[in-house]
Amino acid sequence: MNDSQGALADREWRLIREDVRPGAMQMALDEVAGETAAAGGPRTVRVYSWEPSCLSLGYGEDPETVDWEFCEREGIDVTRRPTGGGGIYHDRYGDVAYSIVAPKAELPGDLIDCYHLLCEPILDAIRSVGVDVDFVEDDVPVIWHPACYLRALHPAHDMVAEGRKVAGNAQYRRRDAVIQHGSLTYSVDAETHLGVFSGHDVSPEAFRERVVGIDELVDVSREAFVEAVTDSLADFVDADEGSWTDAELDAARTKVEEKYDADEWVRRRPGSR
Repeated sequence: MNDSQGALADREWRLIREDVRPGAMQMALDEVAGETAAAGGPRTVRVYSWEPSCLSLGYGEDPETVDWEFCEREGIDVTRRPTGGGGIYHDRYGDVAYSIVAPKAELPGDLIDCYHLLCEPILDAIRSVGVDVDFVEDDVPVIWHPACYLRALHPAHDMVAEGRKVAGNAQYRRRDAVIQHGSLTYSVDAETHLGVFSGHDVSPEAFRERVVGIDELVDVSREAFVEAVTDSLADFVDADEGSWTDAELDAARTKVEEKYDADEWVRRRPGSR
């Protein structure tokens, strides 16, 4: 355990085990967790899943990149993340999401140092199931910019296994809190991941050359992988079992209605506020 990790483990942390909710609610809960931590409440580590399947747009992404008819036909929700980057398709099986939330003052001020500290339990979890994973060593060129997994890979926050992206991570600040969340690919559904977007000619084969799932690399069930991620997050900060309070859930529902499920947020144009 390094000094920064040891200092984090001295604080009050709660672990929220895999939480299955719509994407708009998941984004609202990340924001609420930040407000809780900033107000002196527990810090949060959690694992979550998206149901129904959901396309999460990056903060500045143009809604014209979305194939809205495809998403409606396939029953895929669309929300927008407070973090940057491109769009990510999340489903209940192939995607495993996590977040780590703590007061800003308790984390490294340098962005790269903060990323690398908070990514430690994610790297440990993936390695614990037998996957040789690390941050990408060098920048990898873009394939198609609107899709997060097809953007240029960056050594700060993109993780690769056998040369292909297996996980991406992002951070934002809210009310003196840091919220880091990430998407870990358990299984690749290239056709649907590409189908939610419009205006590209990327083939499923090209997508699979860039992105790999845990299930392609090792023989481990999704349940066992989720448990590995959960345990690693809990061990990282010595978290106690926890849950959302009624007040937090109410606050998150309000944010869903007013923000994360509202067209003014989801379909807003780049550069608008």
